[in-house]
Amino acid sequence: MFQRTIALMNQKGGVGKTTTAVNLAAGVAALGRRVLLVDMDPQGHASLHLGHEQGQGQGSVYDVLMDPGTPIGRVARVVRPNLTLLPGETDMAGVESDLAGAPDRLTRLRSALQSAREQFDFVLIDCPPSLGLLTLNALAAVREVLIPMQAHFLALQGLGKLLETVGLVNQSINKELGVSGVVLCAHDGVTSHAREVVADIEQFFASARGGEGACRFARVYRPAVRRNIKLAECPSFGKHIFEYAPWCPGAMDYRALAEVLVAEQDMMRAGKGLGEVVSVAGRAGALL
Repeated sequence: MFQRTIALMNQKGGVGKTTTAVNLAAGVAALGRRVLLVDMDPQGHASLHLGHEQGQGQGSVYDVLMDPGTPIGRVARVVRPNLTLLPGETDMAGVESDLAGAPDRLTRLRSALQSAREQFDFVLIDCPPSLGLLTLNALAAVREVLIPMQAHFLALQGLGKLLETVGLVNQSINKELGVSGVVLCAHDGVTSHAREVVADIEQFFASARGGEGACRFARVYRPAVRRNIKLAECPSFGKHIFEYAPWCPGAMDYRALAEVLVAEQDMMRAGKGLGEVVSVAGRAGALL
């Protein structure tokens, strides 16, 4: 089995990170893959998005981080067919100080997920909008980073700092970690500003390709997720976009992205190298 482990991260809030984590998880699950969605944000928005409210019992990521012996199955719960949620809670905001003296404080999530490796085809982690201990635990536990962002100038500036952090984690904690690419959210491809920002990102990734850094296989995923009010509405109903408005533009875009992730996994299972996967995915994406 080839399991894909992906952290969705961006230190800038309000860019569509949680929306992307939840709807990609739901989209991949709808394609028949077993998905674990880990809500690493103390705000617990990914959990709320799927109708889970804090205080319902059974525990959370906090329990897994504080007690390495806690099995994932004890605190996770199946929330949809093929989709399991490991919920977040506000107590996670104190993890930084709670684990200050623990020598394994950066790898506790990785240890917990390894024990559940055979249970899931995909692990998607919704990181908090910061670069603290929770995000570092996520980066230590995965092989891939997916960056949801909007095609704005300031977002482009923040991307550089984020990629630098991923590179440092790759060098010091997790040698397998790399950036898979960028998912464009709330996208308006008509504006010249958005086109210029996307062109800058693609040029940067192209220049890194063939090197040895964490971005050597990164690309801009297609399709971009179009701006769509339905994506903002569905969390208030505790639904993902395929339940709330299955044929709106946002649902169509996330469905297509989920299909890309699954197709890439199938290629990896067939023994294709990441370079070949990127090449094929890039040609397919150009048609979307």
